[in-house]
Amino acid sequence: MTETVLEIKHWGNNLGVRLPAAIARAADLHADQRVRITVEGERIIITPLQEEHLSLQQRLTRFDPDRHGGEAMAESGYIGAELW
Repeated sequence: MTETVLEIKHWGNNLGVRLPAAIARAADLHADQRVRITVEGERIIITPLQEEHLSLQQRLTRFDPDRHGGEAMAESGYIGAELW
């Protein structure tokens, strides 16, 4: 088992821990990888997420106008100095 003792530091308004390279290699983690963090009792568990490569159709299927704010641009009225 690879193990280390670290200090928690302030990172803006949050708290953060920097993972040493040996720990990251042992867990097969890399920069910009998405992880799920859960708390079970007094344990913090970091679980790597599998990267999903979605097609455009799959991304559009997941689009929810209520959640994502509807249309990108309003259809009514002029926004700037457009002449139609």
